[in-house]
Amino acid sequence: MTAAAADLMDYDQVIAEFDPVMGLEVHVELGTATKMFCGCPTAFGADPNTQVCPVCIGLPGSLPVANAKAIEYAIRIGLALNCSIRPSSVFARKNYFYPDQPKNYQISQYDEPTSYDGYLDVVLSDGTTWRVDIERAHMEEDTGKSLHIGGAGRIHGADHSLLDYNRAGVPLVEIVTKPIVGAGERAPEVARAYVTALRDLLKALDVSDVRMDQGSLRCDANVSLMPKGASEFGTRTETKNVNSLKSVEVAVTYEMRRQAAILAAGGEIIQETRHYHETDGTTSPGRHKETAEDYRYFPEPDLPPVQPDPAWIEEIRATLPELPWVRRARIQEEWGVSDEVMRDLVNVGAVDLIIATVDAGAAPEAARGWWVSFLAQQANSREVELADLPITPAQVATVIGLVDAGKLTNKLAQQVVVAVLDGEGEPEQIVADRGLEVVRDDSALQKAIDEALANNPDIVEKIRGGKVKAAGKIVGDVMKATRGQADPARVQELVLAACQ
Repeated sequence: MTAAAADLMDYDQVIAEFDPVMGLEVHVELGTATKMFCGCPTAFGADPNTQVCPVCIGLPGSLPVANAKAIEYAIRIGLALNCSIRPSSVFARKNYFYPDQPKNYQISQYDEPTSYDGYLDVVLSDGTTWRVDIERAHMEEDTGKSLHIGGAGRIHGADHSLLDYNRAGVPLVEIVTKPIVGAGERAPEVARAYVTALRDLLKALDVSDVRMDQGSLRCDANVSLMPKGASEFGTRTETKNVNSLKSVEVAVTYEMRRQAAILAAGGEIIQETRHYHETDGTTSPGRHKETAEDYRYFPEPDLPPVQPDPAWIEEIRATLPELPWVRRARIQEEWGVSDEVMRDLVNVGAVDLIIATVDAGAAPEAARGWWVSFLAQQANSREVELADLPITPAQVATVIGLVDAGKLTNKLAQQVVVAVLDGEGEPEQIVADRGLEVVRDDSALQKAIDEALANNPDIVEKIRGGKVKAAGKIVGDVMKATRGQADPARVQELVLAACQ
């Protein structure tokens, strides 16, 4: 049975009959200049296999050396997640064969991770807080990337595969939650809220660019169901590499409905990995899921234990930034907005964007208006998250500044923003190239006004009779004639003066 043809149980019925259990594993690529165990660069988008060396492609005789900055970043993450930092942690070899893992093992951490036993409090859409307990946050190296040619883009049915090892060895921290139980119908929302809060936290820590679209942040969602009243967890599936916040919620929902339909029909859930399909929100089988014993972990003999100086840990703790939710509470008070308004801003992912726009020089009210209205509409139409729009807060602040200076009307400013989103360049350059700046020459405006008045003698009489609102028709014609580049308020003044 294909994913598209899978039977699904109605969600309300799922909640009535089963209790969902989740475990979320988030892989975050660290923003170091070089890889985890060698000096190769980590820049995204380089030509295939141009950022490799004997160490990261596993040639015999090569020896790894741990990246000190990656260890620092891992400790920063652990501290921010309220974890304990292990005095001595070790790297291990996780053995498995897959073409994108050139050594046939991955250097990771197993039973002695750097950080363990933490938590992250996340805020749900109604303002309630849910605590997600963290099992561990451990260091490891990323794999290479396989590109399967032919078929559906998966290894099954492909004509051949190409391998790019640029990503092999890029430093990762994998953050693993403890089982999330008791969420009930809100389980998918909790999953999305957790990944959202984690992404915000990692960005604030400046340890990663957290670009889900580029794979810098990837979520594996483990889902199982327990019949109501049961005490033992059900068999889980692991949906791999979900790469957007919305998709995390959709994938969890789909797996709950799919598993419930199988269990209700008397079937069994297979412990396996699942592929998530962005096009229709379904999942399909991957490979049977191994257990820890299958990986044959053993200590990496070429790397010493990681034993951070306690004084260094405290130095790192002292450099932790103001946490995103603490900053939001402070900003809310400064802006004077209600809890409901702030919650709406958080739910659409606009808060940090607005803050950055204000920091770039825009007024808070104008920044809020742009991000939650026009830019939110653009994000919806382009089917991306608000934060993933190809425009920076600094560029938005520039556009707002041009409006405030009277160089652009709001409609012209919207044209500029769309052009930025379409990759045409910086706002001021777009204004110059397109000749969009507001017309300030009264003589040029007067010509368009005279023509509009001549074409609408009845409107002129109404204005002279005291019906000032009738001038709106003349103003509209002038705005059309000037391609929206006139200042409506100034046009209105000139129209009324001409009709006296």
